Amino acid sequence: MFSEKDIFQIKNHGLTVDQVKAQIASIQSGMVFSNLKEAATIGNGILKLKTPQETYYIDLFDQRSPDLSIVKFVPASGAATRMFKFLFEFLNDYNISQETIQDYIKRTGNKDLEVFLNSLEKSPFFEEVVHEIHKIIPNYNDLTYNERCFQFVKTMLDEDRLNYSFYPKGLLPFHKYKNHVSTAFEEHLFEAAFYASTKNKASLHFTISETHHKNFNQELNYIQEEIEELTGKTFYIDFSYQKSATDTIALTLDDALFRASDGGILFRPSGHGALLENLNELDFDIAFIKNIDNLVVRDRLEEVCNYRKILAGILLETQKEIFKYLRLLDTNNLDENEVQSITKFLMTRLNILISPDFESSSIDSKIFYLKDKLNRPIRVCGMVKNEGEPGGGPFWVTDKKGTVSLQIIEFAQIDISNPEQKNIVDNATHFNPTDLVCGIKNYKGEPFDLMKYVDHNAAFITNKTQEGTNIKALELPGLWNGSMAYWNSIFVEVPLSTFNPVKTVNDLLRSAHQAYK
Repeated sequence: MFSEKDIFQIKNHGLTVDQVKAQIASIQSGMVFSNLKEAATIGNGILKLKTPQETYYIDLFDQRSPDLSIVKFVPASGAATRMFKFLFEFLNDYNISQETIQDYIKRTGNKDLEVFLNSLEKSPFFEEVVHEIHKIIPNYNDLTYNERCFQFVKTMLDEDRLNYSFYPKGLLPFHKYKNHVSTAFEEHLFEAAFYASTKNKASLHFTISETHHKNFNQELNYIQEEIEELTGKTFYIDFSYQKSATDTIALTLDDALFRASDGGILFRPSGHGALLENLNELDFDIAFIKNIDNLVVRDRLEEVCNYRKILAGILLETQKEIFKYLRLLDTNNLDENEVQSITKFLMTRLNILISPDFESSSIDSKIFYLKDKLNRPIRVCGMVKNEGEPGGGPFWVTDKKGTVSLQIIEFAQIDISNPEQKNIVDNATHFNPTDLVCGIKNYKGEPFDLMKYVDHNAAFITNKTQEGTNIKALELPGLWNGSMAYWNSIFVEVPLSTFNPVKTVNDLLRSAHQAYK
């Protein structure tokens, strides 16, 4: 099946022929959908706290954090292209000699463009774009309204101008302050100073593309000294790339291996699940995970950061109990009451459904079972109330063995054509904002091998277009989906105000991204 040239290419990519054959088999066998049992809800997989409890967990984290090593892990490699989709459509479809912009909006229904143009001065890009335009078009102010708008968007996106869509979101102007425009990268440092720091030291790890490493370093050199002065923290920033050995192949629709125009095998990035390897190489007690675009301006930071402390406080309290029980289990000297206490903890605190044959097992079997369930990585995840946006989120899921567990499931993992599954999704109360704090060391202080806790059947098969050909592509189980399927999970309701992603450029006009000073 593979030529010598193919085999050389596979090995040079850090893969083996057997691994590529396994990828082919996964794509050919098709998507394995999750089997939803029911949506997780308040009191049934999702914890809802009262104000005194929130205060307790904030205080607990503040007390314990100085003795811990903490990192903020930020996937930051995604290109910003999709942020500007409606602007690219405008550039490609608008004929300035034949219609006004208002005529174009009426013809195409591109209301996003109307919102964008009506709020230009609120955009964090505004000053930089105008400055660049005047270098290219000295008489810019003398142009008609239609010409000015067209040239503004063209200056943002053209490759020979600012070329914003080339950059990852982390390096774009995000928030405009009175005397300063910050990038998303910069804002993550400010946020880390609130909760991801110990003894005035803050560690952050960004996964980036190698193409942009130099740009991230330049931005860090530009901002670090001032942020350290403003926050009183010393920042330790490192970067990693998505490993080429995590790339996957693609097949044509008739299951043939897709080849690039040069005849070689096409290897594609395999989604955020590939970043589990990057997370696995970090040596910290706990890791906060948050997407690069989920930010707020600085006068809103305290509320958002307090909820991250709450999640971390819950994790630390739960870990303390887990570690206590594991040390007790190590003695192999438990009575039935102690076994029952641990079993109750698994069910009530860790949302673990106990095997039906547990009660009839021997004491040695029970000890082995309890150790296996307790000695795993743990994550505490914020969940936001769903306000009319059905889709991926927290669900109780039944696996092939009939075991029911609490999982974060993406919309793509659900067979919506199945009425029963669709009904569960439609009636879900919460969704996943990607707001996690993770315990990645065991009770002996040793790092877990996170690769051992992946559900490899939770891979994604997606339809893409490559060089004009429709292909079937393979993505690894998502970082907070199948890659963490066998972790212990606690889901906690957090307010919608903590979830402020930037999916399009117009999201930057929302109040969470508009500074008041």
